[in-house]
Amino acid sequence: MNYVIGIDLGTSAVKILLIDREGQVCKEIKKSYPLIQEKSGYSEQEPEQWIIQTTNGLKELVNSFDGNINSIEGISFAGQMDGLVLLDKDNNVLRNAILWNDTRSSKQCRKIEEVVGKSRLLEITKNMPMEGLTLPQLLWVQDNEPEVFEKTNVFLLPKDYLRYRIVGSINSEYSDAAATLMLEIGKKKWSEEILQQFNIKLEICPSLVESNECVGTISSDFAQSTGLSESTKVFAGGADNACGAIGAGILSIGKTLCSIGTSGVVVSYEETPDRDFQGKVNYFNHAKENAYFSMGAALSAGYSLSWFKDTFAQNEDFDSLLEGLADVPIGANGLIFTPYLVGERTPHIDAVIRGSFIGLDATNKKIDFVRAVIEGVTFALNESIEIFRDNGITVDTIISIGGGAKNELWLQMQADIFNAKVVKLASEQGPGMGAAMLAAHGCGWFSSLEECAEKFIKSDKIYKPIKENVEKYKELYKVYKMVYSQTKCINEQLKSFRK
Repeated sequence: MNYVIGIDLGTSAVKILLIDREGQVCKEIKKSYPLIQEKSGYSEQEPEQWIIQTTNGLKELVNSFDGNINSIEGISFAGQMDGLVLLDKDNNVLRNAILWNDTRSSKQCRKIEEVVGKSRLLEITKNMPMEGLTLPQLLWVQDNEPEVFEKTNVFLLPKDYLRYRIVGSINSEYSDAAATLMLEIGKKKWSEEILQQFNIKLEICPSLVESNECVGTISSDFAQSTGLSESTKVFAGGADNACGAIGAGILSIGKTLCSIGTSGVVVSYEETPDRDFQGKVNYFNHAKENAYFSMGAALSAGYSLSWFKDTFAQNEDFDSLLEGLADVPIGANGLIFTPYLVGERTPHIDAVIRGSFIGLDATNKKIDFVRAVIEGVTFALNESIEIFRDNGITVDTIISIGGGAKNELWLQMQADIFNAKVVKLASEQGPGMGAAMLAAHGCGWFSSLEECAEKFIKSDKIYKPIKENVEKYKELYKVYKMVYSQTKCINEQLKSFRK
């Protein structure tokens, strides 16, 4: 039996999957690393931690592997999007990586709008400036750490830096590059027009390859550190949401994905680069060659539930936290939560807004808060689905992956709030599976990703919307949407009081 490895470099941990030719997960390893948050709005990581924990995870995988090590044919990657890793002329890291959920670059976003213009920016990149995207981060470094910017020889996205340390070549691929705000989405090349407007040299942009392209084999040093064979092929991989879409079979028109991890996204497959959402949702190149996807994002989805547990129920596991959830009626006994813990992206693009519990009553119990958090997160994702539908996209069946797919009640909640069939996969492995599929396709196991998906992806259960619940949630959703506009001004005035 032959195998491939999918490596998902997430925000809180790296997840490593060993997959055989039947699509079976033979081994799964997860290694965590810390988030660095020096002040409100800042989110960074030390790139060396990605290398250390990935190396440790692969070494553990190899030590428990009882087959021929040469039968592990390929490795590919999924990675947290938008982050900024800066390297000097010797390819040494110049500073901590700035991550996708960092919101310090509001000033730079406004600068991009003024210099390029919103309409021209949408023409070129299909996306609007948002804190956390790579160009605003790069401009923040240019403005605030000019000595670092001057030393920069190349920038990389997080998973691209990890791949460089494994194989030795420096490049990026289109699905991650699309989220930098520096790529011409349709032409699949770096935009010299945008770069010139901000005095950014084209030379600091990595060369671009397709997601399933083999960029080499693992280095002898990395082979020695992990026990893997030097003949193991390394493939470029893709952005986590692009790989999550592949791993859920979102490879043709009409397929929609709901992924609830640290952030939450709703992804819809697109065939052409010319659909116009007026910047209300993101529009990116897919990790499938010559395809695209539209995406709405809620910055604090699964993170909202983790935050609540860590803050108010630190000694409980998630099963205990959710105990009794089904006994709480729709609307959490009059409690609404907005999941804006680190600002929001879709549909508001607001780095200042923060979360709220609205309707707090002396009779509310902890489990009411838990239900309100889950409903609030699902409402936030429904705002993206609403935009898709308003733009003519049919959303009647949604593949659900991530933390939101691990609880039966939450899956039913999604079906009711989204008013669509929600499909739970038999073996849901998220972006790591998509990365493994890119490796399997790259190794020649399958002639296409679609053929691979037929073999690897099976559905387990379908949740259908319950009419009575749909109607109740429609009324509650109207109230939920009012909270943003009525707390926006309050949050702007509170900003100076944050740490």
